[in-house]
Amino acid sequence: MLNLLTDPNLRWILFGSMLLGLSTGVIGTFAYLRKQSLIGDTLAHAALPGICIAFMLTGVKSILLFMLGAVVAGMMATVGITWITRHSRIKQDAAMGIVLSLFFGIGIVLLTKIQHSSYGNQSGLDKFLFGQAASMTANDVYTMAVVALLLVFACLLMFKEFKLISFDSGYASGLGFRVATLEQLLLWLVTVAVVVGIQAVGVVLVAALLITPAVSARYWTDRLGMMTLLSGIFGALSGAAGTWVSSGTAHLPTGPLIVLTASGLFVVSLLFGPRRGLLAKVLRRSNAKREWENKGRMIQIATLSSQQEREVSR
Repeated sequence: MLNLLTDPNLRWILFGSMLLGLSTGVIGTFAYLRKQSLIGDTLAHAALPGICIAFMLTGVKSILLFMLGAVVAGMMATVGITWITRHSRIKQDAAMGIVLSLFFGIGIVLLTKIQHSSYGNQSGLDKFLFGQAASMTANDVYTMAVVALLLVFACLLMFKEFKLISFDSGYASGLGFRVATLEQLLLWLVTVAVVVGIQAVGVVLVAALLITPAVSARYWTDRLGMMTLLSGIFGALSGAAGTWVSSGTAHLPTGPLIVLTASGLFVVSLLFGPRRGLLAKVLRRSNAKREWENKGRMIQIATLSSQQEREVSR
């Protein structure tokens, strides 16, 4: 595992995984609070046809071109979800399911077509299904770093607006904010975060990296600013720990290990969160039961004392 400190390629993978965890953790906080946990999964699956079309048009395996194709496909998916929910009685979760199935089906068809073409076997696009962090190069990490920093900066810049639409979109509309525009902007930022993570974690697992750190952070604080910070830290720690374990163990993929680390942090948060954790709930119930029993004893003592005083007075 010490190779992580000496091998330049492993250092790039470590840096890229941490940036990925940081950016998805920060933007995932707002997706979680808006009860859009399924949106990451939908956008990740929707990105697959964009990646395939980008490769079919250019014939070049470039992470930047794949990201552009995935972002365009993801944005089309968000527009589709918004259109379905606003122009029909279909609820958002059902609309996400429809869009996810449609785009992923198209992606699988295109992927199969590419793999059976003359250059398909060398394309390696199937790696995007489950991720391949080991294939990241310095240029990929540079691209991820720029995108991750832009995402974090956008969240800091729009923190007040995203906070309003996350908790009370009606109040935000009353204050004059363009809620529809802000919601669409947030969806697009989530799309970019998902697309950035596809190469490392894959289409199937990237949604976990978007939501799990945010859910874990919720167990430790009630303040949105602190929750966003903790979510970013948990995401970065997951990226670092997953890469560290993968670098020291043969035949263990980095992406799934990152997701497993994030899940481990969630279990720790679930058990030991100071206010919402299971241990804290058990202690509160135990204290409440003890207080109730003490009050019951005090009432019994007071009642007995009162009876004795009445008997003495007779």
